Amino acid sequence: MAAKSKKRLKVRLESEAGTGFRYYTTRNTSAEYKIRKKKYDPWATNEATGNRGVHVWFVEKKMPPSKKN
Repeated sequence: MAAKSKKRLKVRLESEAGTGFRYYTTRNTSAEYKIRKKKYDPWATNEATGNRGVHVWFVEKKMPPSKKN
């Protein structure tokens, strides 16, 4: 069997609300864009109601180095 080529890249999506909440996902390696999605952040506070949990923008950030040694 042939080896599977890497066509997907692991990325971290971090909240623009500044809460530190993050999602991990994959994206196409040949894509020349950064991912920006609107997702649910349970730590963010809704300014209108004061309740926690609101949909905010998440932007792609660099993955931290792995700790495999």
